[in-house]
Amino acid sequence: MARSKEFDEAVVLRKAMELFWEQGYEKTSMQDLVDRMGIHRRSIYDTFGDKRSLFLASLDAYEKFITHEMETIIRQNASVHAAIRDVFLFILRSSEQYPKGCLSVNAAVELSLLDQEIDRLVTAMFNRTEGMFEELIRHGQQNGELSGDIDPEETARFLHNNLIGLRVLIKTNYSQKELESIIALALKVLD
Repeated sequence: MARSKEFDEAVVLRKAMELFWEQGYEKTSMQDLVDRMGIHRRSIYDTFGDKRSLFLASLDAYEKFITHEMETIIRQNASVHAAIRDVFLFILRSSEQYPKGCLSVNAAVELSLLDQEIDRLVTAMFNRTEGMFEELIRHGQQNGELSGDIDPEETARFLHNNLIGLRVLIKTNYSQKELESIIALALKVLD
């Protein structure tokens, strides 16, 4: 008779995700994962597979988490400009509550040249974020909030590039004021 799991998969996956987010893939050992997740090594293998499989599950959980947060922000704003600004501010302020930076950016920098599957996954994540910005821009153009002269696809790519840059700079010694000024300048593209 199989034993039932004595842990919540979502909870332990969240712990693994945050550890990978803090330390990166290579620096995170299986023992680190055992210690952080609070479950036996055998349970990790039985539930998630090897370290790489756990990392892929963590990356998927991260995207769902970030997407949910961004969609919530967008729904709470009547203004497209304010929604985009608040997505940037969420990323800026998230380091007060979550590990600094971005797991998908970290994965792209650390692993995308070494692992084609991770490269595809991260690229798809980036494309979805750009798509979110593009959809917002098109909505803003349709409701008259944004100029029809703005190219939605190029502007979305520009905004996403700035969002990635912000996620990197958060990990450095840039001040809150400096990072806020970068956001303000990036958002001028919408004017």
